[in-house]
Amino acid sequence: MPWHSPIELCTGLTVELFPAGHLPGATVFLLTYTAEDHRTYKLLYTGDLFLSNSRLVEGLPLEDLRGLRPDVLIIEGSYGTARYPHRRQLENHLAERIYQAITSGMSVILPTPALGLAQELLMLLRSHHYFTGRDLDIWVEEQVAHVCDLYLQLLSEFPPAVKNFAQHQPLFWDEKVRPRVLRQLPGKFPSGEKPYILIADRDTDLSQYIIGRDNSFVVLVPETPGKISQELNFVHTETYLLTDHCDGLGTTQLIHNLRPQHIVFVHGSPSYLADLTNLEELRNRYQLHSPSNGVLVELPIGDTFIVPTLPETNYEGELTELDTEVIVSLPQSITNDSRWPIFADTGIVEVRWQGEELVMRGVSQRQLLYQTGDRFISPELDCCGNCLYYRGQRCSNPTSALYGFRVTSDGYCPMFKSLHFPSTEEIE
Repeated sequence: MPWHSPIELCTGLTVELFPAGHLPGATVFLLTYTAEDHRTYKLLYTGDLFLSNSRLVEGLPLEDLRGLRPDVLIIEGSYGTARYPHRRQLENHLAERIYQAITSGMSVILPTPALGLAQELLMLLRSHHYFTGRDLDIWVEEQVAHVCDLYLQLLSEFPPAVKNFAQHQPLFWDEKVRPRVLRQLPGKFPSGEKPYILIADRDTDLSQYIIGRDNSFVVLVPETPGKISQELNFVHTETYLLTDHCDGLGTTQLIHNLRPQHIVFVHGSPSYLADLTNLEELRNRYQLHSPSNGVLVELPIGDTFIVPTLPETNYEGELTELDTEVIVSLPQSITNDSRWPIFADTGIVEVRWQGEELVMRGVSQRQLLYQTGDRFISPELDCCGNCLYYRGQRCSNPTSALYGFRVTSDGYCPMFKSLHFPSTEEIE
C-alpha cells in the first residue's frame, strides 16, 4: 500500500499510511470515518514509532501529521517518561566501546533480534570512522544473515543515503572492502588470532563460541528500558542502549503536534504507562487512558473536557543538610513500586542537576563494576586505568597531584607506573 494516500476500505471508511520510523515498513495508520450526517471521526494508531533517524530508517515525518487533531490517538509508551541521549550519541558511545575492545585484543559478540537492530549494527560498523578501512572481520550468524537478504530485496524503499551507499559498495556482504562482512555458517567458527566481531541471534547458545577457546571475549547485550538485561555467567557481559522508540520528550512532542482529544497509551510496562498518564502537561490538555487488557474503554467524542483525577505518584520527603553531607529521607511507601528493587539494587545512587530539578537514579551492580570501562583499555596505553595506583576510580599515589581524587580511566599524570609492564626497579 502506498504512503500518504487515503485508500477507501468501505463506504465512508478510509485508511492512510505514514512511516513510523521504527523499522523499515513500520506504519502509522490513520482511519477516517465519515458518517451519514457528514460528521468525520479520526483515529490514529502509531504502532512502534521513532522520531529520530537511524542508519536504515528515517524518523517519523512529524510535519505530515502536524495539526491533524484526531479524535482518538492510540500510541505506544515503551520508554515512558524517561529521557535518553540522541541516537547518534548512543551510536558513537557503542562504537567507541567496540573499538576499545578490539584494540585491546578482545573479540566482541553482539546478540540481537534477527530483525531490526542486527542490520542497524551492521551499518554502524561498516560506516563508522572507528572501523572504516580497518583490517577486521565481522561475522553474521545465519539467522541474522537471512533477514539481511530480505532487506536487500527492499533496497529501493530505503532512504537516499542508504541507496547511495549501496551504489558504491555492497550494503552488507563484502569480503574485499574493510571491515569485511562474512556469513558465519552453522558448525563453522571464526578462526585466527586477531579479534573479530560476531552478530548473533539473541536466542543462540553463545557458549559454543566461547567455552574452550583461547580468544578473549566480551558480550554486549542491548538494553530494553523497563526490563532486566540477559545475564551470562560464563563470559564478561555488558549492556548498551540504542533507542528505537520515542522517549518521554519525543512522545509528548508528537502528542502536542497532533493535538488529539483522547489518548490511549499501550505497549509498555504498567509503571511506564502510568507515568505518561500522570504527566501534568498532558492531563490538563487531553483525555488520557492506559487500560489493562480486556477492559472496555469508552471514548466520548466532543464532550466537555474534565481533567481526570488520577492516583498521586509523587512522594514527599525531607532534606537534612549537615556539615559534611546532605541526607534525603523518603517515605517507606516508595518501595511498593515494582521498579524499586532495580533502583535500590546496590544502595548507591547517582544524582545530577536537570535545570532546577535534582534527578536521582540507582546504580546497578554491573554499572558499579564496569562503569569506568577499564576492561576495554589497551594495556599498552599510559593512562590511569593501567596505572599501578588506580584504586576504586581514585588515585592512591601519594606523590601524584591527583592523589585522593576521583580520576577517569583514560586520564594521565607524570607519576604513572604501569600495572601491566612493571619497570626493572619495581621487579627488584
